[in-house]
Amino acid sequence: MNQEGKPILYTYFRSSASARVRIALNLKGIEYESRPVNLAQGEQRSADYFALNPSGLVPSLEIDGHRLTQSVAILEYLEETRKNRPLLPADPLLRAHVRAIVGAICSDTQPLQNLRVLLELPEAERAEHARRVISQGLAVVEKMLENTAGRFCVGDDVTLADCCLIPQLYNAHRFAVDFAALPRIREIEERAAALDAFHRAHWSQQPDCPANIV
Repeated sequence: MNQEGKPILYTYFRSSASARVRIALNLKGIEYESRPVNLAQGEQRSADYFALNPSGLVPSLEIDGHRLTQSVAILEYLEETRKNRPLLPADPLLRAHVRAIVGAICSDTQPLQNLRVLLELPEAERAEHARRVISQGLAVVEKMLENTAGRFCVGDDVTLADCCLIPQLYNAHRFAVDFAALPRIREIEERAAALDAFHRAHWSQQPDCPANIV
């Protein structure tokens, strides 16, 4: 913890996993200190960061005297310890729907197109690989939304599903995914963009975002 007692989020501006946590912290009104870890320059592989997070990934969150890793685990911790702004519905079935969408994004899609995977491929193949994986993953989510969506992914309130979907769309835009067959996702993205918590978590608003790519 820092001297002011604020949570510390180790993050990277383009990391969708970090953005999930940024959104949830903002929604719950938790002020935090951002400490960038430059993935492009390999800072996540430093001895100091490995001591903080043995997976060498972002995000990591220091909060309540604890050090947490893995974005979904962090989201669940925030939900269980900060009840002021629920991000899981009260109904068990709806909670299961939220977690299913979270899994479709955070387990089935994002890990297959993250930086570690892309760097294993020839540079000429990276964009197409990412575009294909993201397109397939979002097609699954779009189908799931047929049975769950209201104004947002599950019903009319923002949930953890939205916290995970919107950052995945950052990558979708970056790799020129075609949104034509994703009408529900497009609508949810537009509604989220109007909310301050999502705006402040956007990659372009982060202190480590280079001015030349905004």
